[in-house]
Amino acid sequence: MTSFSAFAETKIGVVDIRAALFSSDAAKSFSKQMEDEFKTQEMEVRAVQESGQKLQERIKKDSAIMSDTERTKLALQLEEKAKEFKYLKGKLDKAVSVKKQEFIQSSKPKVDQVLKDIVESENYDLIMPREAVIYSSQSYDVTAKVIEKLNAIK
Repeated sequence: MTSFSAFAETKIGVVDIRAALFSSDAAKSFSKQMEDEFKTQEMEVRAVQESGQKLQERIKKDSAIMSDTERTKLALQLEEKAKEFKYLKGKLDKAVSVKKQEFIQSSKPKVDQVLKDIVESENYDLIMPREAVIYSSQSYDVTAKVIEKLNAIK
C-alpha cells in the first residue's frame, strides 16, 4: 500500500511538443517568413500545374477533331508539364522541409529550457511526450503552459 500512496503523490505532465512549437509566436513568424521566401517558387509550381490542366482540358475537349499528330504532340507536352510539375514540387517540398527541420533544431534548446522551467517551478516528477501516451486526462496536459512560456522568450 505504501508504494501506491507514493505513486499517487507523483506529479505527471504530458506535452505535445510539436503542437507547442508550431503554435508559438516564433512559429507564426517563421511561417510568414517561409511564405515570403518561397512565394516565387509556389507561383511557378502553380503556373506549371495550371498550364498542364489547360493542356489536359484541351485534349479532352478537342480530341475528336484533332489529328493523330496533334493529339500525340499535345500528349507529349502534357507529359513534359507533368514531369516539370513533379520536379518543381519536389524541389519546393524538400526546401520547405529543410527549413522546417532547421527551425525545429534551432528551437529545441528553447523548448528544453521551457520544459525544465516548468518541471522546476511546478514540481513535476515526470513530463512525457504526447505521442508516447495512449491516454491521459486533459488535466495532465502542459502544452498550453509550454506555448505561453515559449511566447514569453524573446
